[in-house]
Amino acid sequence: MLGWFKKKFSKKSDNAELPAEQESRDLVEEPFEAAEAETEAPAAIEQVPESVPSKSDTREEKKESATSDSDETLTRLPERDDSTQTEPEAEETVPESEQQESSSAGIGSMFQRLSSRLNKTKESLVYRMDSLFLGKKEIDSDLFDELEEILITADLGINTAMELLDDARKRVKRDALSNPTELKAVLKEKLRSFITDSGKDAELIMPESGPFVIMVVGVNGVGKTTTIGKIARKFKNSGQSVLLVAADTFRAAAVAQLRIWGERNDVQVVSGQEGADPSAVAFDAMDRAVAEDYDVVIVDTAGRLHTQVNLMEELKKIKRVMGKRLSDAPHEILLVLDATTGQNAVSQAKLFNEAVTITGLALTKLDGTAKGGIVANISRELAIPIRFIGIGEQIDDLRDFDADEFINALFGDDSYHQ
Repeated sequence: MLGWFKKKFSKKSDNAELPAEQESRDLVEEPFEAAEAETEAPAAIEQVPESVPSKSDTREEKKESATSDSDETLTRLPERDDSTQTEPEAEETVPESEQQESSSAGIGSMFQRLSSRLNKTKESLVYRMDSLFLGKKEIDSDLFDELEEILITADLGINTAMELLDDARKRVKRDALSNPTELKAVLKEKLRSFITDSGKDAELIMPESGPFVIMVVGVNGVGKTTTIGKIARKFKNSGQSVLLVAADTFRAAAVAQLRIWGERNDVQVVSGQEGADPSAVAFDAMDRAVAEDYDVVIVDTAGRLHTQVNLMEELKKIKRVMGKRLSDAPHEILLVLDATTGQNAVSQAKLFNEAVTITGLALTKLDGTAKGGIVANISRELAIPIRFIGIGEQIDDLRDFDADEFINALFGDDSYHQ
């Protein structure tokens, strides 16, 4: 979990991860419209819930002094009602061999789940390649022409597709490749290299002091806020204290939706008044995060088209203002992209990168598109590491991205998880 995020200190977590079936039941992604129409922000209360690990007395003193002059709305979550829950039965001691088998089965099932969620991309890329190679005894120009069409329609992009084909042609000329079935393996490894090269030396390290700050950006409708909520859960389960910041001050529904995720994760949400300057909200949130000694701060920003110059300037200002309050913040600028938009996602990434220098990507809705080739294309074009991929609505459907796992799931290599 969060393999790209390296902690400079270890922290013992008091929060056990929820069982997968409970997460699935409680944390289904709600459509934006539902959040806007049906939800209201929970009222603030005085006490931090008992389910949240308590900070030291020193942190409590800092928190009291920091909140006295604050203008933001700080959402504190009610205590969980455990009255209806029954005590779990005493667990039986499971032999070590059975525990290992269970662990292996869990890994295998997660891999199979990823593989099944990529079916649309597999149909447009892998299965079509298999049909093309079936019965072929030699690699000729006709085969390359048909292969080019397959690669481009799977949204690998013209440049990426041509580089793949050029590499294959060179191998054929060197007599290093003659069997069409071997060509599939060559393409697979080349695609893997595009993705892994973009993630080299991309590990982020928590600062020596102060919180680790993530600024999340993207166009409207890509699933930014939902992605933030799921990332918050990952950090919390790894033992980090998390503060969410609603810097989208122009839509009340955006704040309400973030508060829903704060409620689900038992974390606090800071927001400003409607129409307030997003930079001011972010700046004040940095104050609170430092005063209360938070480990991770995730800042939600308003969705905007990558072509809206004035709004892109606003992002630059938010980034600049946070950096003035907290050195090197934000430490991660995460761009959320909708994989179903295909090549348009590349254009978005380029313009956002020019504005605020993107350090990581989250690709959502990969389960709903045949354009999964965008993963390799965007890695090759931009050399920006992919942190997360979304393959469904459940909490565990936001996966920490692993290039080997993705490629093997796409190409149906079940040996990966064994």
